[in-house]
This record gives sequence, C-alpha cells and structure tokens, in this order.
Amino acid sequence: MNKPNDLAGLVLDPVTADQRYIGESEPRHSAKRLLEGQGTYVDDLQFPRMGHVVYWRSPVAHMRIIQIHSAAARNLPGVLAVVDGVQMATICKPWVATLSHLAGMKSAPQHALAIERACWQGEPVVAVVAESRAQAEDALQLIEVEWEELPAVVSMLTALDPETPLIHPELGDNLCFTRSLNVGEVDAQFAAADVIAEATFGFGRHTGVTLEPRCQIADYNPGDHRLTVYHSQQAPHMMQDLYCRQFGLAESDVHVICKDVGGSFGIKVHAYPDDFATVGLAILLGRPIKFVADRLESFTSDIHAREHQVKGRIAATKQGDILAFEIDDLTAIGPYSMFPRTSAIEGNQVVNLVGGPYKHQHYRAQLNVVFQNKTPTCQYRGVGHPIACAVTEALVDLAAEKLQMDPLVFRQRNVIPDDAYPCSGASGIKFEILSHEQCLRTIEKMMNYTELRQEQATLRKKGIYRGIGFAALIELTNPSAAFYGVGGARIASQDGATARLDPSGVVSIMVGVGEQGQGTEGIYAQIAADAVGVPIADVRIITGDTAVTPYGGGTWASRGAGIGGEAVLLAAQALQENILRLAGAILQRDTAELLVRRSQIIDKATGQAVLPFSEIGRIGYFRTDTLPNDFKVDLMVTRHYAQRDYPFIFTNGVQASYVEVDLDTGFVTLLKHWAVEDCGRVLNPMLVDEQVRGAIVQGIGGALYEECLYDDSGLLRNGNMADYLVPMANEMPDIEVAHVQTPTASSQLGAKGAGEAGTAGAPAAVMNAINDALMPFKVKVFEQPITSEKILHALGKI
Repeated sequence: MNKPNDLAGLVLDPVTADQRYIGESEPRHSAKRLLEGQGTYVDDLQFPRMGHVVYWRSPVAHMRIIQIHSAAARNLPGVLAVVDGVQMATICKPWVATLSHLAGMKSAPQHALAIERACWQGEPVVAVVAESRAQAEDALQLIEVEWEELPAVVSMLTALDPETPLIHPELGDNLCFTRSLNVGEVDAQFAAADVIAEATFGFGRHTGVTLEPRCQIADYNPGDHRLTVYHSQQAPHMMQDLYCRQFGLAESDVHVICKDVGGSFGIKVHAYPDDFATVGLAILLGRPIKFVADRLESFTSDIHAREHQVKGRIAATKQGDILAFEIDDLTAIGPYSMFPRTSAIEGNQVVNLVGGPYKHQHYRAQLNVVFQNKTPTCQYRGVGHPIACAVTEALVDLAAEKLQMDPLVFRQRNVIPDDAYPCSGASGIKFEILSHEQCLRTIEKMMNYTELRQEQATLRKKGIYRGIGFAALIELTNPSAAFYGVGGARIASQDGATARLDPSGVVSIMVGVGEQGQGTEGIYAQIAADAVGVPIADVRIITGDTAVTPYGGGTWASRGAGIGGEAVLLAAQALQENILRLAGAILQRDTAELLVRRSQIIDKATGQAVLPFSEIGRIGYFRTDTLPNDFKVDLMVTRHYAQRDYPFIFTNGVQASYVEVDLDTGFVTLLKHWAVEDCGRVLNPMLVDEQVRGAIVQGIGGALYEECLYDDSGLLRNGNMADYLVPMANEMPDIEVAHVQTPTASSQLGAKGAGEAGTAGAPAAVMNAINDALMPFKVKVFEQPITSEKILHALGKI
C-alpha cells in the first residue's frame, strides 16, 4: 500500500523544484476565517433599496391556473411588486433542457414562473417583493390563486401506460429519453452460463439538504445595463452565460459573484426557475432583490435524485468467471428536464457504469427516463454511480453465493487486472489506469478479513447476525468536453488560473473553480506555494468571481483538483519562470544559474540567497527604468487547462462495510466501514480522507435513511427536517481510509477526483453487508433506503 505521505516505490514526475506542501496534510486555507465566523454568505449581504422576494408555489402536483388575485397583497405596507408568469415572460425567455448527444431526448418549454399550468408541488407561480422578508411573507398569505386540479402522474411504473394522462400532450407521451445498448453476445452468454442471478432493485428519491440553502441577490443597474448576481452556486460562469441568454444581455454586462458557499453536492449546479425569476425582478424593479429559500420550500424546489427501478441479471461460469450483465433501468425525473445539464444524465450514467470494474465483454442495457408530477430530478453527488455500483455489486454477490464462492475471492478473480490498462469497459467507457487488484489486497489486510469472517461465524451461533459487504467502484472525474460540450451545453470543460506576484512578494491566485467546503482553496494554495516557491502563508486565493477569475467550468464532477489544480500549477510555473527572467535581468546573470527557494532567488552554485521576491516586486513594478529597454516585465500570467486525453479520468476503489442486524426490530447497526481510494496523486491526505469520509456518510444516508416520500396525489409527505432523515454522527461507524496512488498521465499533477467515490460505493457495501447478515434466513432486501420495516417484511415478521 502506498500511503499518501510515503511515496516510496511510486514513480511520480516532479511537479516543482522545491516541493514542500503538495502531498502533505496542510490545514484548510480558509478554516480560521470560517471558524471565527468571518465567512461571507449571500444572506450576510445587505444593499441599499434591497427588496426581498418570496414565491407562491403550487400546493398541488398538477394544476391549471385560472386566475390570480393579488390586489390585497399589493396594498400591504412595504410591498414593492407582485409579479406573475405572464409579466415575467415579457423579459425572460423560456428554455428547453435537452442535449443533442442524447439522441431523441425531449422536454417541454419551461418558464421562470408558471403561466398556464403548474406541474409539481413547489413550482413557483407568483413572486411577491417587499422591503423586508417579513412583509413579503405577510403579503404572500393574501395571494389567492384559483386553480383546477389536474390528474397527476405519480408512479413511474405506470407513466408510459396508454391510460396514463400526458403531462405535456405536445410531446406525445411521458417519455423523456430512452437508450439501448447491446454489446457482445448477451443471449448466447446467458444460455451457456452455469449460474444466472437476477434481482430487481429500487432506489428512493432523496435531496441534498445543504447547510446553506439556495440563495441569491440580483442587482440590475439600468444606467449601464449591468447585472450583478451574488449567488450560492457551483458554476459562476455557467450562470453568467445563462443570464445573458435568457435576458438578452452580453457577458460583459453580467457579473456573477460566489463568495462563501455553504455546501452544494450538485444541488447548486443547476439553473432553477426562481433563479431566473429573481434576476427578472431585479431588472423589472431596478433594485437589488434577495431570495433565500427556507428549509421547507427547499424540499420541494431543490432538485431530487436517484428515483430508479432496475431489473438486473448476471451470468457466470461454475469456475467463477463473469460472462455478462444485463439491466433494464426505469427512472423518473419530474415534469421537466432541468436546465442546462438535463435530467437524463443520471440514467445515462447508470447505463455506462454497470459492470464497470469487471473484465466481461458482454453487456445489454435498456434505459427509459419518464416524466412525472414530482419535483424535478437532476445531477446530485455521484450522478448515477451509487445506482450502478449497487446493482453491479449486488449481482456480483448473488452470483458468488450461487457458486458458493467467497465474495472477495470472486471479485479478485473478475476485476480488470491492474496491468491491463489502458482498456475499455464493456459499455465502451475508456479507462486510463485503475488499481482494483491492489485495492482489494489492501482492504483485505485492513479489515483482517479472515478473522472477521471467523468472528461472524462465532456470533451467528450465539444468535447475533452480522454481515460483511464489499463494493468495487469506478467514478468518472476530470471530464472533457465529451460530457456537456459535445451535446451543445455551454458548460466549460476547461478552467483557467491567473497567478500574480504582488509588490510585497505575496502571490495572488485567481481561479475559476470555487470553494464549496471541500477544500479546493487549500490545495490551490499548496500547489501555488510549491510551484512559485513561496511559503504557503504568502499565497492568496480568489475564486467565484466572473469579473476577476479566468473563464471556467466551476465545481462539479470531482474536477477541482484535476482541472482547477492543474490550471493553478501551470499558471504558477509560468509565473516562476517570469520571476527568474526578471531576476536574471536585475542581477545581469543567466537564469540557468538561478533557482527559486522560499521567496528568494538562490545562486545555484553556492546555494546563497541573492535577491528576495519583495525586491523583484519593487523593481518590476516601480523601477522598470533600471531594466534593459527591450525587457518586458510580466508578473501576472494566466494559463488554462482542459483534459483532452480521455472523455473522463476514472477514479477507483473498494469499500467494505460491517453491520449487525437486529432480527426483532430490523434495526441496522453500522459497526465499521473501510475504504481504499485511488484518486491518483494525493495532494492533501487530510482533506482527501475527510472528503472520502463525508461522501461515505452521504452514501450511507441514501442507503439507510434518506427518501422523499410522496402520497398517491403527488404531495411530498416528509418535506421537513423532523421527518426526512439524514445520517447523524452517533449513527455512523468508524471509517478507515487508505490510498493507492496511480497518477493520471493526462496532467503534471496526476490528480484524479476524490469527492464522489465515497458516495458511489457506500450504498452497495452497506446493502451487501445487510444481505450477508440475513443470509441464514434466505431473504434479501434490494430497495433503498433499507429501513427496519423492509427488513422485518423480508423476514416475514410484518
């Protein structure tokens, strides 16, 4: 095993000449400021003449809007405006969220405020703006909307039935997207198989529950036609582009600023109707408008994810070789595809990723993505990976059980060998370099697997039922333009960074990938400090500002280190080169004779410091008259990076879970969880470990607790923190993390992503562990979240 801070035996190309921070557990760059309460979140911001908006949202799943009565609300003190969908549509264009590379995908036009119909509980219909939030909420109570309730499509299982009403009749049916994939000779492989295992899997909807809800302040200056939006968002340049397109503005007239962001998990990488409505109100009223979602409306207005039913089967030989996988995935996305990334991506990812870690070459998949009258679903942390991994790994366990083969041995026999890369998976996805064999060996030692099995057997004799579950996973990171750009979405696959030496010798880094709580500012400071050659205390990081940072894609798909970090590295290296050139001109020496060490120019031959950075800054900015006439001083450089070698760079790993199931209550106790992660070069072991642990906890939430429950009429039954369960610290097991490092050759840093793999593998490992505990009773539970009720039902006790 290669420990993050011990790279003995691991060949890595040197990134910097004076590497002191990369690879070390440096404390998070902004931690002190945030811990002291000095963070700046959207709701902290106050502006003169600022109005506050609240939204009247549809109380039912599907309704026709007959008439809106707003006179009483308009007449309340402090009320600035009451705006409906017809008024908003005069300045904000509708949108259709489809991608051209998802052939045949369709969705209906959507407006910032519903006009004729509202299609889910929570869709914004009327905006009320007042001088204070309290006044706006008081006025909201006086809005009266006459509506006719329409039939709601609630169950995805019947969404395509001929007798089911059409949500959008102009589309012809309730099918958003369908895809079929058939590779190899699946029927022949199943016909020849010694063992076939199959199951149907269910995955419940859940949502992000970020600490800071979605919020924004839009400020339009009619004098210079300039729009400024303060946003809690993951992709500032994407939102800048969308505001330009929807309101007919130029990029130079739209400024998006994302200061501190209190968590995102993918919830804040989409464009919501109320985003556009808030901007539209600022334009209509010519004053700043603030929107902050409260926790209750977040449950029905934030995107949901993961509502799938998957029928899967696996074929294997009696010797223990996997021959083929087959799945049929049905997923529901609400009444509209989300803008601009679309809601078909999650299901598409499931098709791409099922069976991914294994060396079979026969695979068939069918995907149907259907509309329904529930909150729209879209990309959320992991994006299809938890579903694909759970289906794959449960089928692998079922096959191993039928073969009476140890599930760990079965995986060791069937994963793609570490020396087989580069290669392609059965679905056609391209792998550069993965390490499942080494990860399996590592986790076997970490968990003392043989002893753990002996403990399990001993306890079963005493009536204590514990289970061990594994999950081998792959996770796409560092995406190229093949993700969105190829489909026509204007979402940047590249990112840029600017590095500047200030006159005092401090280095400022401006980068398009923002900080969402995951620690990107910290690793950018580490990279810049090493690459320029300064103490980390002399690095300043600026993110999330479209007027300052180079154009970039933002934070999504675990691209912060691999894309943003590489851009920072390139800019910082270029700045050091320019510093050395300037030093050579000042000292009248060949730059080959000089080195940079800790904010000093060093004589390479003697090792003596000959010029401090502060003097370079002084001369470079204020005394250029002392330099040769033809010498150009450039102490501010910008570099961009886009990953082009592969459509994605894949992270991989293995997780294991150890649980105990109480047969009388159905209660699951999480005893221990192990993760071996390969995210390429580990830039900061402490941050990576906590990213992995946090992602595992989020994955466990989906496996055991979190689910958005709807009634038969399409109303959310548990949209509050009392009834929607999230994992808490006292329920979580100890999580032990180790690393294997196989750096990607697509960049100098060699970093892959680390933010989502934990979420991808945890649900599969926990589900397999529960079913392993239940094995003596010959029952399985394949519907997540796995609740006590479901376990007791499987056991025939209720």
